[in-house]
Amino acid sequence: MAKPSPFLEPGRKTSPNTLAIVSLSRDNFQPITLEQSTGAVDGYAEGATLNTRFGSFPHSTLLDIPWGSQVRASVVDTGSRGRKRRRGDVESEDTPAQSHDEVDDEQAPAAPVKAVAASSGFVYILRPTPELWTSCLPHRTQVVYTPDYSYILQRIRARPGSRLIEAGAGSGSFTHASARAVYNGYPRAPGHRMGKVFSFEFHEPRFQKMQDEIKNHSLEGIVHITHRDVYKDGFLVEGKSPEATSVFLDLPAPWEALHHLSRRRTQRDGAGDNSSGPWESPLDPRRSAYLCTFSPCIEQVTRTVTELRTMGWTDIDMVEISHKRLNVLRERVGVNLPSEKGFNSTPADVDEAMTKLKNDLKRTHEFHQPRQPPPESVKSETGMDVDEPAPNGFPNAEANGGVADEAQEEPVFMQGRIIHRTEADLKSHTSYLVFAVLPRLWDEEAEEAALARWPCGKESKTIGNVDKQARKQEKREMMMASKKKKGGDATQTPDAEQA
Repeated sequence: MAKPSPFLEPGRKTSPNTLAIVSLSRDNFQPITLEQSTGAVDGYAEGATLNTRFGSFPHSTLLDIPWGSQVRASVVDTGSRGRKRRRGDVESEDTPAQSHDEVDDEQAPAAPVKAVAASSGFVYILRPTPELWTSCLPHRTQVVYTPDYSYILQRIRARPGSRLIEAGAGSGSFTHASARAVYNGYPRAPGHRMGKVFSFEFHEPRFQKMQDEIKNHSLEGIVHITHRDVYKDGFLVEGKSPEATSVFLDLPAPWEALHHLSRRRTQRDGAGDNSSGPWESPLDPRRSAYLCTFSPCIEQVTRTVTELRTMGWTDIDMVEISHKRLNVLRERVGVNLPSEKGFNSTPADVDEAMTKLKNDLKRTHEFHQPRQPPPESVKSETGMDVDEPAPNGFPNAEANGGVADEAQEEPVFMQGRIIHRTEADLKSHTSYLVFAVLPRLWDEEAEEAALARWPCGKESKTIGNVDKQARKQEKREMMMASKKKKGGDATQTPDAEQA
């Protein structure tokens, strides 16, 4: 079996030639493929190196460590970079000839130098997940973000073992999320049925890039991508039905492809198609199919809903996801706190408000009184006025027009109460989600099979099958049996006491 995908089975530690996500800050992530260098790479003696604004990180410091580890930056020599040309560069006539030392270095590359930790700078190395990949993937089209695809996968019943159709792979955000949702193991043989995603992409350059990503992320056994125009050619894979129960259409005109998602051969207007030739539905004939379309405009929604009703889909509804982030923070409340983020310079309670009001009135009263020269004991040697020290040796805060701060026993980061607030601005509109259900095809054979498994109409003690007199007679018999049982218990009790 091929190496499992880091999205599905990442292991406990990082390993070479696998994808990793580097966390630079709260909302800044960078994907990298870890490399095991055998010599200098691009002029770095330490081998392959990741350069960020927090420092340089050789890949050797990112390998064979547990996921989620904090990695310190390294001291990397970048002074000699660029002196040697890379292989394959065309040399001009003015390029000086290489010395014998440089030729020997290229012929026998030295082992990478061990990295030395720097005094500052660090990053976190994280295992790849669909959520992190969505936040740092290369954008080729509009991306289906985490709040949208998490709700979509729940509504279309995507679970381990499901077979899902995706039309419009785009940047691959939904592809990675759906692959994790349906994953229940890799197929052991070509005909082994496991959870799988059948993705379709019309744009050939995007198809090529998606194909490379699926191969690099080891998702070939879970995701099958096809270059096709689903409006014309439908959703069959190599002439066979994927037998899907979940469908996601991220298309400009999803109503153009709905006639392919039916139980029988139909045309776009819902009428039957009597043309000759074999036809096979891409949906599972034994289960209901759950569909979702992703449309930015409300006009697309109306066209899609009209076509869904014509094609026999039921439970049609439209949803718009309005996502807001909850920020959890500590807030300190008090009149003496600075007017900065995280501080609320208002009275914390009634006592503090009254104290502040009294101090304000006192300062106002002192301001309007005639000024008197300060006593000689308060003047300093330079002749400047100084504040009177407090009895405990600290500056007198009340003399400076403020309220004395209480002793702070807790550290600053633990002070204040924990609160949560939503973001100030609502996220911009992404798309409208249209959901629908197509029931399984019910015919006479299915009805007979259901009657054989759950017989209907032959129940003997079901409410409604027995008339009133019969129910009364059954109740009398039950009461008489209960009385006889009680009488028998009463006669047995004295005998047991005598024994």
